[in-house]
Amino acid sequence: MHSPEPSTKWRKFKKVIKKDWQLYSLLVLPILFFLIFRYGPMFGNIIAFRRFIPGGSIIGEEWVGFYYFQMFLSDPTFLMVFQNTLILAFLLLVITFPIPIIFALLLNEIRRKGFKRFVQTTSYLPHFFSMVVVAGMVLELVAINGSINNLVEFFTGNRYSFIQLPEWFRTIFISSEVWQTTGWGAILYLAALTGINDELYEAARIDGANRWKQTLHITIPGILPTIIVLLILNIGNFLQVGFEKILLLYNPLVYETADVISTYVYRIGIQSASFSYGTAIGLFEALVGLILIFGANFLSRKMTDNSLW
Repeated sequence: MHSPEPSTKWRKFKKVIKKDWQLYSLLVLPILFFLIFRYGPMFGNIIAFRRFIPGGSIIGEEWVGFYYFQMFLSDPTFLMVFQNTLILAFLLLVITFPIPIIFALLLNEIRRKGFKRFVQTTSYLPHFFSMVVVAGMVLELVAINGSINNLVEFFTGNRYSFIQLPEWFRTIFISSEVWQTTGWGAILYLAALTGINDELYEAARIDGANRWKQTLHITIPGILPTIIVLLILNIGNFLQVGFEKILLLYNPLVYETADVISTYVYRIGIQSASFSYGTAIGLFEALVGLILIFGANFLSRKMTDNSLW
């Protein structure tokens, strides 16, 4: 059987658009948004391969090839920053990714609807706080005269400037991420839990399965596709750890553990006006993320038959 002629396909396409043009018109703004703010700026990546001088040509003054890539790969500061990024990203993936799953499973076990709604609402609230507000709250809590130091002094008799100690920055950052993202991250898992057939639980109870076995053999497999998809997306953003929060929390005293690729790009590219160098680092970060998401999707498809595409 031959495929329809191009003219036939075009007529069918116009017929569909004419029939539901109101619905398709809703796509205009999202498409414009992605074209202007996502795909359009990609053209600027060309200055990663050209020497850009402020006030000169928008595409750079001269071709330098991979000069800036070689430059940051041989820079000891970048190697430290890259290591910090990997450590923070790994901690975020290992700690903050599974906690919303556990939280959703625990919420699913609550039978009192009023208490369940209260817990859900309370856990969602931090997500809606401005990042500036969250950072301000964290800084107040860990300040030398803050609540945490009051508690530390009660037990040890000493006070510590936690936010100026490099060894404490990761603990502070990860803890604030857990507090801010757990409730909101559990929403998708709670939605997935509602799609599990209750008859499966009933059959399991008849067979003598307790709550733990029901969770292990019914609940977790039921939400596994959602877990896999979100895990792939998280791996794709592996190197893009919280730029805004780190920028608001860190200071020069904790650069050795707090400085990550995104903050380094900000300092080098924006504050120091090394736009080509900063663009090269940002492009490198994006390429690593692209490789990671394709690799995670491939492994997931081979191992679990669940994938994004």
